[in-house]
Amino acid sequence: MLGSLKPHMPTQNAQTQQIVPVILSGGSGTRLWPKSRKAYPKQLHRLYGEFTMLQHTVKRVSQYEAPIVVCNDDQRFMVADQLTEVCNSKAHILLEPAARNTAPAIAAAAHYALQQYENPILVVLAADHLIKNINAFHTALEHAINAAQQNKLVAFGVVPSKPETGYGYIQAQGTSGPDGCAIAQFVEKPNLETAEQYLAAGNYTWNSGMFVFGAKKFLEELAASGGAWINHCTQSVEKADKDLDFVRLEQKNFAACESISVDYAVMEKTNKAWVVPLDAGWSDLGSWESLWEASEKDDNGNAILGDAFVKNCKNSLIHSQEKLVAAIGLNNVAIIESDDAVLVVNRETTQDVKHVVDWLKTQNRTEFLHHRQVHRPWGAFDSLGMGSRYQVKRIEVKPGASISLQMHHHRAEHWIVVEGTALVQKGEEEVLLTENESIYIPLGQKHRLHNPGKVTLQLIEVQSGSYLGEDDIVRFSDSYGRVEQVAPAEMQTKNELKD
Repeated sequence: MLGSLKPHMPTQNAQTQQIVPVILSGGSGTRLWPKSRKAYPKQLHRLYGEFTMLQHTVKRVSQYEAPIVVCNDDQRFMVADQLTEVCNSKAHILLEPAARNTAPAIAAAAHYALQQYENPILVVLAADHLIKNINAFHTALEHAINAAQQNKLVAFGVVPSKPETGYGYIQAQGTSGPDGCAIAQFVEKPNLETAEQYLAAGNYTWNSGMFVFGAKKFLEELAASGGAWINHCTQSVEKADKDLDFVRLEQKNFAACESISVDYAVMEKTNKAWVVPLDAGWSDLGSWESLWEASEKDDNGNAILGDAFVKNCKNSLIHSQEKLVAAIGLNNVAIIESDDAVLVVNRETTQDVKHVVDWLKTQNRTEFLHHRQVHRPWGAFDSLGMGSRYQVKRIEVKPGASISLQMHHHRAEHWIVVEGTALVQKGEEEVLLTENESIYIPLGQKHRLHNPGKVTLQLIEVQSGSYLGEDDIVRFSDSYGRVEQVAPAEMQTKNELKD
């Protein structure tokens, strides 16, 4: 059907139909290395404004029901902490036991939403997109919700500003007004000549990967498209377990799902596909080049984030996290400083950052996985220095939080309190420490660290011993369900994660 939808007069059911955001937060974002890492991807970082990208996404749809956020197990506590800071009501966090692309993730969220509401409208958003014009976004969202209430499966098509070769496109069946129109086809990322033709045609938009549809209608169209994996996805939700504040999708069935995008699984097959144009300063921030394009710039075209001295530079991106960055006489360059790595790259080749990440993996280096500072459910730690038989870390423990009750076979630890109060279990003894006090934990002794105070506990840990790898840990009890011993086959380097 061409043209716009008829004005929708809501029925009683439509008036009570809940709008539920579904936020997909499972990406790794390695093209934004060294800021984004596998264990701490770009959606959990503050790349612009005062919030992380995940938090910006949640705030865009805060007027609706509590969001359903789909993420992986490794990032669950960081996601939960960030949601607590910005959500008006408690979010629902679904944990994917395996990465299976967007269709299974959205299908699981749709099934879960139908357990909570009668027939909600789902607003499916990626956690790592930038949208500058929030008012324009909300206007387009209203049109999309209206279409979804008339059983359309709506995709947001971003009005193109240039012949972009890095995005897939949506071809509309006609010239789309604000209400949108039917989709003729989805097309893959084009070459430059084809992208220029799409731009000139006027009925092509960038495929944003954001959607709006009724949960029931989506699942009906998904079932009609076929695929044995769909029943596995349903079973993974029905057999899901509640774990603290998380919903763990059942592993065996979810792992049996096909790894397939929602475009291939549904949108390209249904006759209900609809596109609503979005002209709201959208970007997926998929590279440092796209961050430069989206950032405010000085008179010389430089985007400067953090502590930097810049002289005689043009059209460059300077991103400093911890150290002063000095740049002189550079053009079209991106300099990205993190706590343990520095990237210097021509802006036109920032897509090639993935080659650095691939190399780090082949060299078994940890810089592709996590930063020097590593986040944990109880807080974080920062590796300050190490030698052949020692390692020094700065540890932060959130108020009321505890590390697991544990022991080590090969190392002893010395804790010095810098700020706050520490309650230390050492064997059968409990010791309360305040600032400038310390305690020694001998090799082989059970111990636990707890913060009983209302401010963050900060301490310095000095490890010493013949082996300092983080697989040398045995947990006896844990507030976060991590009681199994780390297996030797999962041995990690000395810079790896501390539990």
